[in-house]
Amino acid sequence: MSHDLHESLRDNVRILGDSLGRTIADDLGEGFVDRIETIRGIAKRGRQGEADSRRQLIEYLRGLPDSDLLPVTRAFNQFLNLANIAEQHYRARFRRVEDYKPGAQPVLGELLTRAQREGHTPRQLVEALANMRVELVLTAHPTEVIRRTLIQKYDAIDDCLTAIESSTDYPERGARAQGRLEELISQAWHTDEIRHERPTPVDEAKWGFAVIENSLWQAVPDFHRDLDNLLLETAGERLPLDAAPLRFASWMGGDRDGNPNVTAKVTREVLLLGRWMAADLYHRDLEQLKTELSMWKANSALKAEVGDVAEPYRELLKRLLVKVEATRDWAKAQLDGKSFDGGPIIETRDQLYAPLLACYRSLCDAGLDTIANGVLLDTLRRVAVFGVTLTKLDLRQEASRHEQALEELTEGLGLGHYRDWSEEQRQAFLLDELGSRRPLIPRRWECSAETREVLDTFRVIASEHAEALGTYIISMAAQPSDVLAVALLMKEVGGNVSLPIAPLFETLDDLNRAGDVIDRLLALPGYRALAGDRQEVMIGYSDSAKDAGQLAAAWAQYRAQEALVEVCRQHGADLTLFHGRGGTVGRGGGPAHAAILSQPPGSVNGSLRVTEQGEMIRFKFGQPEIALRSMEIYACAVLEASLLPPPTPEPAWREEMDRLAGIAHTAYVGVVREDPDFVPYFRSVTPEGALGRLPLGSRPAKRRQDGGVETLRAIPWIFAWTQTRLMLPAWLGSGEAFATRLEEEGGLEVLREMRDRWPFFGTYLDMLEMLLAKADVGIATYYENRLVDEPALEALGARLRERFGRLHEVVLQILDQQELLESTPLIRQAVEVRNPYIDPLHGLQAELLQRNRDADGAISADLSRALMVTMAGIAAGLRNTG
Repeated sequence: MSHDLHESLRDNVRILGDSLGRTIADDLGEGFVDRIETIRGIAKRGRQGEADSRRQLIEYLRGLPDSDLLPVTRAFNQFLNLANIAEQHYRARFRRVEDYKPGAQPVLGELLTRAQREGHTPRQLVEALANMRVELVLTAHPTEVIRRTLIQKYDAIDDCLTAIESSTDYPERGARAQGRLEELISQAWHTDEIRHERPTPVDEAKWGFAVIENSLWQAVPDFHRDLDNLLLETAGERLPLDAAPLRFASWMGGDRDGNPNVTAKVTREVLLLGRWMAADLYHRDLEQLKTELSMWKANSALKAEVGDVAEPYRELLKRLLVKVEATRDWAKAQLDGKSFDGGPIIETRDQLYAPLLACYRSLCDAGLDTIANGVLLDTLRRVAVFGVTLTKLDLRQEASRHEQALEELTEGLGLGHYRDWSEEQRQAFLLDELGSRRPLIPRRWECSAETREVLDTFRVIASEHAEALGTYIISMAAQPSDVLAVALLMKEVGGNVSLPIAPLFETLDDLNRAGDVIDRLLALPGYRALAGDRQEVMIGYSDSAKDAGQLAAAWAQYRAQEALVEVCRQHGADLTLFHGRGGTVGRGGGPAHAAILSQPPGSVNGSLRVTEQGEMIRFKFGQPEIALRSMEIYACAVLEASLLPPPTPEPAWREEMDRLAGIAHTAYVGVVREDPDFVPYFRSVTPEGALGRLPLGSRPAKRRQDGGVETLRAIPWIFAWTQTRLMLPAWLGSGEAFATRLEEEGGLEVLREMRDRWPFFGTYLDMLEMLLAKADVGIATYYENRLVDEPALEALGARLRERFGRLHEVVLQILDQQELLESTPLIRQAVEVRNPYIDPLHGLQAELLQRNRDADGAISADLSRALMVTMAGIAAGLRNTG
């Protein structure tokens, strides 16, 4: 491990690695551990430049008996997971959640001081934070590769590291913690790391709620307490009690786009689970408050509420506890399909908030401010953020499903065929029906099972309080009628609940037309009467990148946001942009702070929604200290983008990007869409075919089971290329664009100017640099050598690697660097440390893929499991599933 890496991180990796070695030795013998060390040593020498070592590694792995393949893969997989724990622990301890260049760490206190220097008054800063609406939307895809039972053990291992570090003066504590660590690592080693069944959408939702219970429940009041202290220093006042700059929403159990496993019944169950979990967590808070608030001094309002009692706060809290207990029992009875007659329950946020606020005001009026601003304030902050449902549940469905429902309805009523109507005809029909007082859907209408499911979803909406639900998102939205169709179905079936409706623009064509679609939508008086002066629009990162290539997609996303900001400004509508980002660069991933500040000026105006996906939820919110830092980063970035927005790009830069994106798009499409050898190459060289057996999540890997790349979801598309280390989706086309420009006079100067002065372009290059550092064409070559035997496909592979090499050269030239990641050593060292453990997994995976193909998919259960473990291990080592 590099000597530059922080000593505590190096020590913890050693402690965990040594413990794992002892566990494996106890199970399989010292001889097996020697084999693991031999493999690691050969891999490490290969990384240090010994030319023959990679061949030696492959020969050694091929010589292993079948009985060794599974335990070898498990050993390397387990070490990589332990390395991640050590790194997470380091980041939590030193508050390094995201990877920044030196001096670029966002600090909220420094930002508040800077904003005041630039003319913002303390009052304006408080109002900006009080009115901020940032929603972090927890989504289950790409679902966590690691099983939840192992995550719990890994969290306990992290606690052991904390105990060991703090036991310098108490050796007996250190010994106890070390013993517990050995036990937990042994437990992890003897636990199957691969699920045998896919998680259900309800399982995914439970996992999301567990993150709230185990981490965010503590991090949220801590974040607000730190924010209060900052504001008291800079503005002399606290954040308003009901302010919640950051809130949480979820897609787990609500995202039915292409996932037949998410039904109305599932959505209803997840909503009830949220109510039960919230009631259970608040019950714990209230029990603590009842114990602590033993004071007798109270104001007249509280005395009038509870009567003449000795301990007024405890009396009010007892009454509230009865309702919270009843709410928990009600939710449990509903989940179990049983009746409930246990008295009044808490239905809304205010029913919980108001009694607590009465206690707070009474304490302040009685001069007991110190007590009021203790644990009681923490609970008030939780209620403001989590409500009585923990998260707002979003609902997502494809536009074509709503179109199908209306087609069946218009045909059944003898009104014609909705599918055949023009956009103008559809709008006229939908607006007429939105304004009509009579019901459109017959009471006993016989429709298809698909349409019945759509209607049942709207019935769930009708049965809920609006505060339990977030936004209704329409994927593959293309026209104003797509939004009007949802509005009509919601009116017909959704009762009095009217959710915000967000079209999701996710292909290159849809992004280019997004501004025009929203312009036409907001120009319809019938729609404005319904939606008011707020409009939410979702920008899709994953599918646009798969559709057009990363560079063209990134520029299309930027231009779409600019157009949407201008259109909403002209119509007097407040715009909220919802960014559908994934964890990887190929799906819009990267440090949140840099991503937010690279958006167009005016697009982040105190309001933002963004997805947090899969394993990134655990990396950014899985532990209270890291969650606290992540929340600060979001608040800091949104405040800076709102008060001190980035500069408007120069016209010349826009022209440059238009041209670069055009070249990149042509190059990308020329390979992915137009080269007849590409799909066969992709299917041959990657583990895409075996991915369907890895129980990653509740969603199918493909939208359809036939067809080419276009039918594959963005997640497995990225995952498959990540496994081979070619990382193709995130860079293909960029090399041609930059190389073309560098060959022209003044090209290098303008690209460096854009890098230095335009956050959008600088951030794009940073992400590309990180991606190139994680890629490895030598490993990609090995996959090809082992798995491809057609000359045409081998020729395509050689061309792709040549393109990669050219991109590597031009990126270093633009950045004026000798090697990648010169200014972000933590990432570079993390990759270097992991490589000797990932390399054997690559070698074993390619070998197992070939054996699986030779056996026509009929390899033994142990070898099949070993193949799955290689996928999980590589994903853990690169910290990316998809």
